Amino acid sequence: MVAQHGFLPVKELCRQLGVSEATARRDLSALEVQKKIKRTYGGAIVEFDSRFPSFTERRDHARPGKEKIAVTAASFIMPGSTLFLDTGTTVYAIAEALCARPVVPLTVVTPSIPVGEIMAETDGIEVFLVAGQLLPRQSVLLGEMAIKSLDFWHFDQAFLSGEGMNDEGIWNSQAAIVAQQKAVLRRSSRVLFCLDDSKLNRTALVFLIPWRDVDLLLTNASPRKLAKAGITLRPAQYCQATGQKPRQDQLASPDHGSGCWELPIHMR
Repeated sequence: MVAQHGFLPVKELCRQLGVSEATARRDLSALEVQKKIKRTYGGAIVEFDSRFPSFTERRDHARPGKEKIAVTAASFIMPGSTLFLDTGTTVYAIAEALCARPVVPLTVVTPSIPVGEIMAETDGIEVFLVAGQLLPRQSVLLGEMAIKSLDFWHFDQAFLSGEGMNDEGIWNSQAAIVAQQKAVLRRSSRVLFCLDDSKLNRTALVFLIPWRDVDLLLTNASPRKLAKAGITLRPAQYCQATGQKPRQDQLASPDHGSGCWELPIHMR
């Protein structure tokens, strides 16, 4: 069950198996001794850290697309903002772009160790890491404690990643990551999903969000490619990352944009 979901709180294990917390914790301890799971406060994470390609191994994959997304994403960031920067190599590229051309002052909250390290070197940027369990190969902090630490924050903008997108919506590789992302969604005024075109027509272990609930997809995939994948978005939900500054109406908050925010577009 844990292998299927990736992450499960103890209470959820008890509910699904019909056992007491004492029994669940005893069984989890036995599985941990056998090195079949990693335990966190309130739950268990399978060997995702060792089985999934490491951060270093993934960093240079689809690099040109990530760099286009990064340059365009930086245009959305205003001085004085409080941001959440997600895990993943695409969001790391955004952090690199911000370090190359700093937007200050800025407050950044992240579960990503590499993002935190490079951004902390830039004057005028305050960096806070979430309080979770470290997965060393993924260079990420996850778990229930990480989610609880988000309660202290409200984000002007969040930049989130994903492992796949299809006609249903956006997917990610690990239930613990999705749980953390959903907590961020609840605490953000605007969320930008940053996925390069190699993620098209792909799913992953866990479904994250349907397209109707997406604020903005920031991708180097063209409208034609999205249409071929069966993805239909409103103009306000889509920004093609070309490495250039996006349109002014896309930079604005949906609450203050022009009428084009409500015009439906069917990309065919």
